[in-house]
Amino acid sequence: MTSELMAQQHSMVHRALGTKIVLTVYGDEYFPLLSQAVKLIDGYEDRLTVNRPVSEVMAVNQAAGRIPKLVSPTTYDLIKLAVHYSRENFGFNALIGPLVKLWKIGFAGANVPSDRAIKERLQLIDPYQVLLDDDHRTVYLERPGMELDLGGIAKGYIADRIRDFWQSRGVPAGIINLGGNLVFVGRSPRRTDGQWIIGVQDPQLKRGHDLETVRQPAGSAVTSGIYERFLVKAGRRYHHLLDPRTGYPLETDLSSVTVFTDQSVMGEIEAKRLFFNGAPLVGWTEQPGNRGAVFIHNDERVENVNI
Repeated sequence: MTSELMAQQHSMVHRALGTKIVLTVYGDEYFPLLSQAVKLIDGYEDRLTVNRPVSEVMAVNQAAGRIPKLVSPTTYDLIKLAVHYSRENFGFNALIGPLVKLWKIGFAGANVPSDRAIKERLQLIDPYQVLLDDDHRTVYLERPGMELDLGGIAKGYIADRIRDFWQSRGVPAGIINLGGNLVFVGRSPRRTDGQWIIGVQDPQLKRGHDLETVRQPAGSAVTSGIYERFLVKAGRRYHHLLDPRTGYPLETDLSSVTVFTDQSVMGEIEAKRLFFNGAPLVGWTEQPGNRGAVFIHNDERVENVNI
């Protein structure tokens, strides 16, 4: 069965969510599900993106300081989840957009802003200034200039929905790769034990060169790191992962943290929780859905947690 499935591997490459997407299923009869998954991805992006003038999230942002906006159940639930974890104040913040746009690290015009400008933007990223109305399903940003950006969790949420869709159609094995955000479905046809082999990127080398490999059953792997987007100014390196508590790039000796979880959307959140903590958290793997993590330090020291 394993060799038969391997011969029936089908993949589709798609560009969406600001990244390269690769979808893979095993089994000839499941090939049509690839194009259907692409349509699902595009539909979610249409609702959730902030990289186009029109979307449900952009409608919320454009109404900031003026009126609440009604959104679809999917968008509301994801915003509610993002705001909930933003209020835990561990580093994840779905309102950080105005600060990101000030620094522009990874984009044209990247610069080191003044301390005054940073303090002004910090006033616009307070997750407690988001009013959520469960009864009317509306979202209201209290200050003009505030912005929601679900980019920090949207890929994980969408990957989970593709997995659910494939499972409902009986896909025996598959891989959902949303620009490095990985979800593995079913049992790997490459191994008799059904485990998937997951490479953890070497931060010092180009993408595809691994520093560590991990075996896991079906589930999610998400990485939070600072090695791909940065700005060098006056001999100092500024990475793109901004600390919403200070407005500056996070001070850390970590290059990346890769987490292995049941749900990809929670992987997005937990990767940032561990990265901002800078070290393993006591009891983290005892929390439902958290399987393990790989910490890679700037000196390439590897620290495995429950792997």
